[in-house]
Amino acid sequence: MADILITGANGQLGNEIRKISEKYYGYDFVFTDIDTLNLTNKTQVNDFILKTSPDWIINCAAYNFVDKAESETEKAFLVNAESVKNIAESVKGTDCKFIHISSDYVFDGKSNLPYTEDSPVNPLSVYGKSKLTGEEFALSHNRTMIIRTSWLYSSFGHNFVRTILKKSRETDSLRVVFDQTGTPTYAADLAEAIIEIVSGVIRNKIAFHAGIYHYSNEGVCTWYDLAEAVISEVGSECQVFPVLSEEYPVAAQRPAYSVLNKSKIKETYNIDIPHWRKSLAECMKLLK
Repeated sequence: MADILITGANGQLGNEIRKISEKYYGYDFVFTDIDTLNLTNKTQVNDFILKTSPDWIINCAAYNFVDKAESETEKAFLVNAESVKNIAESVKGTDCKFIHISSDYVFDGKSNLPYTEDSPVNPLSVYGKSKLTGEEFALSHNRTMIIRTSWLYSSFGHNFVRTILKKSRETDSLRVVFDQTGTPTYAADLAEAIIEIVSGVIRNKIAFHAGIYHYSNEGVCTWYDLAEAVISEVGSECQVFPVLSEEYPVAAQRPAYSVLNKSKIKETYNIDIPHWRKSLAECMKLLK
């Protein structure tokens, strides 16, 4: 019925899509990662897409080392921007629908209201700048849907939730910043939303609308709140202490406020989004 190419399939979101793809019959999912498709190689990307001729491409590949990106600028832009350009140019002029995942870090965090898709962008870090450039390249194909997300975590891979869980088993106390506000996103929820959209379009239940969209779980919290919730879910006695960002220096500057307004994706594609606490509990069942 449809050929769906997933890039970056070994990451958090890619693995969650792989997991739920088993529920969707009649679709041919092609899962690739750097070992089977090096997105930084323009010729390889062109040849692979020409050969497989996908109806959909979902790009989950990304360079997500926010602090390392400050010293690995070229690598960050190669993966987060040039690779996206290679995909977009390979499908330009075709009917292939391209879903590209971006980040809340394209914003500077100076707002006190949830960011809409039309809010001015002003990334503070190399990582954020590389993701914004990737968005610009992605939109050169007129069948592109960009989904900005935030604070992604999963039972797969490396992420804040798994780090807090690990450290809580190794120490009696943790210091976590409380002056950065956003919303965690369970990768399984995002994966489900993406495939629901794809399936809905394929089965002619909804129309495909290109453009930029926001997706995160519902609710708002700080990194400190999220750490406390993780500790609470496992019944750990590890104490979490709130600290200011200036007390926990890192290479890359983060937006102090990066809550995303999800009205557009909910209304356009009739998506129901769970609250972050409910989704965290679901993930913690897998991690306990």
